[in-house]
Amino acid sequence: MDITLFKPLLVYINSTSFFIYNLFFFPVMFFTLYFLLVCFISIFTKYKNNYKINPKEWPFVTVQIPTYNELIALRCAKKCLQFDYPKDRYEIIIGDDSNKPEISRKIDEFASKYGIKVTRRGSNKGYKAGNLNHMLKYSKGEIIVVFDSDFIPEKDFLKRIVQPFLVDKKVGCVQAKWSFINEKQNLVTKFGSSIVMVYQRLIAPINNILQVPLLFGSGQAIRKDLIKKLGGWQEWSLTEDVEFSVRALKAGYKIVYMHDLSVKGEVPFTVRDLRKQQRKWAYGNFNAFLDHWKSIIFGKFSLPQKAMLIMTLTGYISSIFLLVFIFSGLIYFWTGEPAPFNFIKFSKETFKSIAASSGFLIAMIIVLKREKKTGMLKQIIIGAFTVGIAVTIGIASGIANAILRKRLNWYVVPKKGKVR
Repeated sequence: MDITLFKPLLVYINSTSFFIYNLFFFPVMFFTLYFLLVCFISIFTKYKNNYKINPKEWPFVTVQIPTYNELIALRCAKKCLQFDYPKDRYEIIIGDDSNKPEISRKIDEFASKYGIKVTRRGSNKGYKAGNLNHMLKYSKGEIIVVFDSDFIPEKDFLKRIVQPFLVDKKVGCVQAKWSFINEKQNLVTKFGSSIVMVYQRLIAPINNILQVPLLFGSGQAIRKDLIKKLGGWQEWSLTEDVEFSVRALKAGYKIVYMHDLSVKGEVPFTVRDLRKQQRKWAYGNFNAFLDHWKSIIFGKFSLPQKAMLIMTLTGYISSIFLLVFIFSGLIYFWTGEPAPFNFIKFSKETFKSIAASSGFLIAMIIVLKREKKTGMLKQIIIGAFTVGIAVTIGIASGIANAILRKRLNWYVVPKKGKVR
């Protein structure tokens, strides 16, 4: 076969990939500058939460654990029973949307033994948000604390997370920082945890300073009156926490991010589950932006607040730009006309590409150094070029569905933790 027949096609592919590479250079460079700015601010800013109050009477709290066929919720409930909070000042509710009788039976046995409430709807209508709204009807607490089923809070968690409410009546929500039980399990968990760490260790604290932090969905506390005032959680949303946060901020309430209060959960340990999780988050965040973009851009928020809200809600798109940028560059390189190797030109182009796309990597290095986890860096980088490709495809799908206003199905990420 005469390979010269394919020359016109290769020339077309080469020129097209070069055009795409140069086109995507600018948005990739923009996000790199954004991450570098975030790193710079983070390095020279001290974050401090001074909440040390011991009231005569603690507020009554309802701990809600929504679950859908997740027996691991019992592990979370056990940890909640160990809170050093006054026992007569909090209650625990498991919102069981399970459609597996054997799981519901075990939840009932556990609840009966420890005096825990169980609520059921007979379906998963409205997803997690629908479950939370249903539990609210049976919640006596003035403050609602929500945990996903895989989280295991420490015994002082409840006393610490209610502190901001006692200091300022305008505080409507409080969010704790996440850490992960299984982050070192494999390549997937290391890469997956690094994504969350960059956001929660660098971006969320800056959002907190600007008074526009967002809830994460677990390890969060909200005034019950505020939930009712704003019409409850948005049902069918995949990130009801983020959407509610924007509504709370628009209504003039404060959200506090407690970077010094940590709660542990699990990170997905398979490529499939991490891809689906990130797809869900990308969809939910972008959907929240599309729902509220007018209020964010033209509303009462300051310019820095607008910028950080937009970047936080739409930031997932940066991974798509980066993936296209890298692959178009590689295609351009491999489909070019054979020519003598030009070291200087090659070095310049390589440096240009690395400089333009290194923002997230630099942010990750800073976070790992701060968390004393630099030993994970090598595997995280490997994960970025393997697991990351599959994850980015999922993110692209999520954003596309959000733009097209298509509803995504709820997906429960499998948990590996054991219930004892």
